[in-house]
Amino acid sequence: MPIVTPLTKMLGIRVPVIQGGMQWVGVPRLAAAVSEAGGLGILTALTQPNPNALRTAIRETRKLTSKPFGVNITLLPSINPPDYEGYARAAVEEGVKIFETAGNNPGPLIKYFKSQGCFVVHKCTTIRHAKSAERLGVDFLSIDGFECAGHPGEDDIGGLVLMARAAKELRVPFVASGGVADARGLAAALALGASGANMGTRFMCTVESPIHQNIKEKIVASTERDTVHIFRTLHNTARVYKNKVAMEVVSIERRGNAKFEDIKDLVSGARGRLVYEKGDPDIGIWSAGITMGLIDDIPTCDELLKRLEREVEEIVRGMNKMVITGESAAEGSVYAQAKL
Repeated sequence: MPIVTPLTKMLGIRVPVIQGGMQWVGVPRLAAAVSEAGGLGILTALTQPNPNALRTAIRETRKLTSKPFGVNITLLPSINPPDYEGYARAAVEEGVKIFETAGNNPGPLIKYFKSQGCFVVHKCTTIRHAKSAERLGVDFLSIDGFECAGHPGEDDIGGLVLMARAAKELRVPFVASGGVADARGLAAALALGASGANMGTRFMCTVESPIHQNIKEKIVASTERDTVHIFRTLHNTARVYKNKVAMEVVSIERRGNAKFEDIKDLVSGARGRLVYEKGDPDIGIWSAGITMGLIDDIPTCDELLKRLEREVEEIVRGMNKMVITGESAAEGSVYAQAKL
């Protein structure tokens, strides 16, 4: 039986799972595979060198799937900001109707997307930011817990508390982001009030993921203890794989008074991209979540999402057996007293 939530109904997908936007990873092959398998695939706009390249990527994705997919645009501090407006305009002109936004000052982008009749999912790491996004008119929120890869914010609040608060205080539906990689996590998110989950690291480790096989195998071999936070002292915290480069960055920050110039060569995006291309996990910085501790295989996206569907249903059926009413409840109480 399908899992029906506001996310599946509003986006016309079968499985309440979004493939998170990931730099160098959210490309046509992966996004199309996720959408074909029943989830929502996401192209990462800034993986493409310019808006015209994004147009090409969108067209390539459409050749691979006729099902819904979206585009991620993440606004991050930068000395030379990308052409965010150009990427947004290109995607809209290519007919994309679903957008995942994240980062600083998303208001202008959200306003533009809504003026074009688009569906917007905005990623937040705090409830106060989620409420601001509500006021901007987003359709869905992605609540990003401290467990996530990439940027978890500066408050260090885990998903359990964030989702419980989101369910109580937000007016628009939300998905859980960070810490979800299997059916137990998805079922828990649904129980906490989420309408689905956003998964990143788990989709990195699939057959269709564009990253080098060595990195996929490194994820499988790793545990939840194999990540570290960098940029803490710069107030732009990022969770990355704990390798030699990351630990060198941490060491520089611990000396005190570190500036971005002190570490910029170590954390350059070009070095991070080489990790995925060359398969050397120590050549640069690369994002990974603590869900590595839950990942022990490299399935196709179709195999992964079918397994999630099946196992979530089994978990929910099992939990339903915990609720006993009427005569069965009375009998259970008598039996328990007799045992005492």
